[in-house]
Amino acid sequence: MLDIAAIKQDPERVKKAIINKGEPDTSVVDTLLETDKNWRETIHELDQLRAENNTKSKMIGQLIRQGKKEEAEELKQLTGRMKETVKELEEKEKQLSEARFKLMLRIPNVPHESVPVGSTEHDNVEAFRHGDLRKEEWIKDHVDFCEENGWVDFERGVKVTGAGFPFYKGPAARLQRALINYFIDQAIERGYTELMAPYFVNEDSARGTGQIPDKEDMMYTVPRDNFFLIPTAEVPVSNFHRDEIFSESELPLNYVCYTPCWRREAGSYGKDVRGLNRLHQFDKVELVKFVDPDTSYDELEKLREDAEHLLRELGLSYRRLLMCTGDMGFTQSKKYDLEVWSPGQQRWLEVSSCSNFESFQARRMMVRYRKKDGKIEPVHTLNGSGLALPRVMAAILEHYQLPEGTVRVPEVLVHYTGGLKVLG
Repeated sequence: MLDIAAIKQDPERVKKAIINKGEPDTSVVDTLLETDKNWRETIHELDQLRAENNTKSKMIGQLIRQGKKEEAEELKQLTGRMKETVKELEEKEKQLSEARFKLMLRIPNVPHESVPVGSTEHDNVEAFRHGDLRKEEWIKDHVDFCEENGWVDFERGVKVTGAGFPFYKGPAARLQRALINYFIDQAIERGYTELMAPYFVNEDSARGTGQIPDKEDMMYTVPRDNFFLIPTAEVPVSNFHRDEIFSESELPLNYVCYTPCWRREAGSYGKDVRGLNRLHQFDKVELVKFVDPDTSYDELEKLREDAEHLLRELGLSYRRLLMCTGDMGFTQSKKYDLEVWSPGQQRWLEVSSCSNFESFQARRMMVRYRKKDGKIEPVHTLNGSGLALPRVMAAILEHYQLPEGTVRVPEVLVHYTGGLKVLG
């Protein structure tokens, strides 16, 4: 969430950010400011009444010792009424505090000044492109290729669970495992600490990273235990340090974590989401950073480079998009998307998003650091996919496809496939 002081200082900037992120109704800002004003006035009134009540309560004993029982009794009745008023004000303060907090959760992050203003994906800016685009007509898309070879079984996945839950078999399963291990090892070499995280999170964790109250409909739930299945390892890993305070010297903290992920992806249909393009369950290696606010945008570029490094090492053609305000998301202040070229489908596939949230998540999670001058402030959090597996798999199966129906293994993965250079 945003700092309430920053909202009060420049509410028009926050309203502009809401509009630029695609929400025309900015009334939540005015409602928040009015609620915050009432809350602070109630606290002030409550503090004054408590102080006055304490003073008068002490006077009762003095009056009794002075033999002024009648005056003491009147004061007792007055303080009794004051205590009732205190209870009423305490309840009012509690309700206003809860309303204020809920309103703050509804306000999106403010985009960084370098983010282009736009409303759709067409307003995103292509900032960089790497590699040549293969366009041979004989290359089959990964869906047909996998079904012909029996490498990915979509039909049995539907039978066992439902659409979007495929089985990987034989060479595809081996390639998937190789990619996971390769991504983790590369991250460790580049200074990340590996975590193995829970696959379920509680409501506080989902709220901490901004999944609620924004993306509830996208998450699978375990109602009996009030758990959410993680949509990304960002959620448990970012909450790993919830309610903690670091020293300045401990930052930055870099984590890498592999998990399966679950997303409902409601409303996703058609050829653009067939096969491995969009799944309800998929594997992903996530990179998460906790950093000093003064270095967070430098750290974003490092994070992006860590993800791009993997694509270059795999020999895949890709492009980097700087996302516009309307296609960036509720929680991000700046976001890059990395997309690989899919020769069999002749289209770009997103495989990574690298985002800076500034202090937006940290304020929700109360992740802070103590500066050298002793002042305590929220850290900045960042995360990026390093990488998401399904579309990387699809791109490899198409990019490295050979005419005889086999797939050449990218050189950097040969070690992870037990020395196999060709799958088929």
